[in-house]
Amino acid sequence: MSTTGKAHFPGRAPIDAYGNGGFRFADMSHWGSVIVVPSGMYGWDVTAVQDLKPDDCAKLIEELPRASFILLGTGLEHQLPPEPVRKLFADAGIGLEPMSTGAAARTYNVLLAEGRDFGAAFIAV
Repeated sequence: MSTTGKAHFPGRAPIDAYGNGGFRFADMSHWGSVIVVPSGMYGWDVTAVQDLKPDDCAKLIEELPRASFILLGTGLEHQLPPEPVRKLFADAGIGLEPMSTGAAARTYNVLLAEGRDFGAAFIAV
């Protein structure tokens, strides 16, 4: 699994800014990619969508119920993740919505404000 240790923030917080290789949320800065699941916001050791492997998504699969969905910020441009990753989410019954990291961060904030149940993974840009 490629999350780094314990949560940087327990729960979900709006993303205040992204870019320069990281994210700002909950009055904190984080260098690198992040995932957001019900237990918190975690560092994520993924730097490019084409290198994404099923093992990198373990925490997302573990914490989200079936019929949930994941926003996947894929970097500067919208890209599809590799087939094994798409299959992992399909087999788990979890929707996968890839989009550029900027679009994913904006969508995340809207869905969070609406109180929706979902997860997110953002590759830093």
